[in-house]
Amino acid sequence: MNKMITATAVAALSVGFAAEAMATEWNVSVWGARRAFTEHVERLAELVEDRSGGDFTLNISYGGLSGNRENLDGISIGAFEMAQFCAGYHPDKNPSITVLELPFLGVSSLEQEREISMALYQQPAVVADLARWNATLLMPSPLPQYNLVGRGDAPTTLADYDGMAVRATGGIGAAMSTVGAVPTSMTATEVRQAMDSGVVQAASFAPHAHMSFGTIENADWWTTNLNPGTVNCPVVVNTDALNSLSDEEREILLGSVDEALDHYIDYYNNQTMAAWGPALDERGIERITYSDEEIAAFREAAAAPAAAAWIEENTARGLPAQELYDFVTGLIAEGS
Repeated sequence: MNKMITATAVAALSVGFAAEAMATEWNVSVWGARRAFTEHVERLAELVEDRSGGDFTLNISYGGLSGNRENLDGISIGAFEMAQFCAGYHPDKNPSITVLELPFLGVSSLEQEREISMALYQQPAVVADLARWNATLLMPSPLPQYNLVGRGDAPTTLADYDGMAVRATGGIGAAMSTVGAVPTSMTATEVRQAMDSGVVQAASFAPHAHMSFGTIENADWWTTNLNPGTVNCPVVVNTDALNSLSDEEREILLGSVDEALDHYIDYYNNQTMAAWGPALDERGIERITYSDEEIAAFREAAAAPAAAAWIEENTARGLPAQELYDFVTGLIAEGS
């Protein structure tokens, strides 16, 4: 009897160990805290676990695996299987997708940002660019047009930005320099301290980040319609890890992306933006709105020179920069 029990127990343990060995766990590196910006990653994890019956899980780490500027490096060496990063944090590493960070492109909605990003991510030059890091682009993190929150005297005209230190990356930074601002590139997690200490007087973010990273806590003003552009922050996977998935696991992962993005956009539009106005009112933050003439002049001064410089620089890198720019602007024109 004891021998039978022992044999049965051993068999059960063997089955258990086999099932455990077959389960797939991926580590996912993001930063900050759970917020609108990571809702698609969170939803993707829920969908993957549910559709795999718990056999495929995504373990999301907020800053525990890597610094936000090092996520692409971590992907390249397989330190984790999935990560989120922003192109403007290291434009030299991912120049092809920085085309989406050029100022005044004219993207009008999160839905359009999603569509254009997903289309660009399939372009051969973009695929090859990220392949240098053993990375496959999975999905974007669509963000609205950025605006500035700042401390001190409100810049009621664009001339008031002359000499102002502003946290702004990529094309937004280039745009702000055309009105005399001094753009400073730093990650989101560094901005609150920089504002509080006076290193910068203003910060360029989407609304969720102004709330999540505390830039509105000691702010005096916010621009309602500067809209110089946005940043592109994709979610990528380690290509080797993606290829090592079973056909079923890969189908579950890739087949869950659209629903994850649907959830993200709904959350941003209907929860984050609903909270933004009250958050400003509660803190007595002044809203600054510029005239149509000033915005038109800003666009004219910033857009074309930034695009020309981007095309020249990235053509020299060996990218089909004009082709990528024309591809993006063509999609925007079709949707306008």
